Amino acid sequence: MTVETALLQGTRLLEDGAVGVPRLTAEVLLAHALGRDRVYLFAHSEHELSELEWLHYGRYLHERLKGKPTQYITGRQEFYGREFRVMPAVLIPRPETEHVVEVVLELAAGASSLLDVGTGSGALAITLALETAARAWATDLSPAAASVAAENARRLGARVGITICDVMAAIAPVSMDLIVSNPPYVPLSQRAGLQREVRDWEPPVALFAGATGFEIYERIVADAPRVLRPGGWLVMELGFGSLERVQELLRVWRDLRVAPDLTGIPRVIAARRPTP
Repeated sequence: MTVETALLQGTRLLEDGAVGVPRLTAEVLLAHALGRDRVYLFAHSEHELSELEWLHYGRYLHERLKGKPTQYITGRQEFYGREFRVMPAVLIPRPETEHVVEVVLELAAGASSLLDVGTGSGALAITLALETAARAWATDLSPAAASVAAENARRLGARVGITICDVMAAIAPVSMDLIVSNPPYVPLSQRAGLQREVRDWEPPVALFAGATGFEIYERIVADAPRVLRPGGWLVMELGFGSLERVQELLRVWRDLRVAPDLTGIPRVIAARRPTP
């Protein structure tokens, strides 16, 4: 079985299984099975797969056909130009969340301390620690997620203090210049309508906020003035259709900003801590 034949067969299987972008998925899974990058596949289409490589590739295809996201199979996802390790204990970082980084670099690049609430893989905390001179902290309710974030920070050379706690309960008062978060914002009532890759594989604690979808936004906005220094920024990712309600939560905050994603959908909201 050559690389070329394996890709043709894998692509056909994924097409028949209604898996999105079947050719690209087959390439990623085969490269992972070979322990190579995708460029190797194009330069070595005649490479004969060993029995072990073929077994790995077949298992990866089977897992993907059952709905397991490609990122959980390979254990990798790129975010802001860096490779993060991911597993089912953490949400897969999305390109849309990179807009949070962009807003921070525009509004609060001079922050000396920052907190990422609900860090998951650590994508936001680690990226901002490496892109700015700020001292970074991160929280997560899940010990497994905190472990993944700590490993990503170590591997990428970022200094991030990680605390296991609910939202920011363990963070000292008036200790941060910046709080960022991509909070859970999916209402429980929308669970059945999610893609199976999301519904069946990604951690519910990172997806679902509660009955309305605003429960974690409400808690972050309520506690942020305790943690932020005067003039500090709160920057959060927005769920689809959440702008109006989150704006209302921030009605007494200063310098409210909203940034759209590449499709024009409001994706990030930022505001400064109100002063007494």
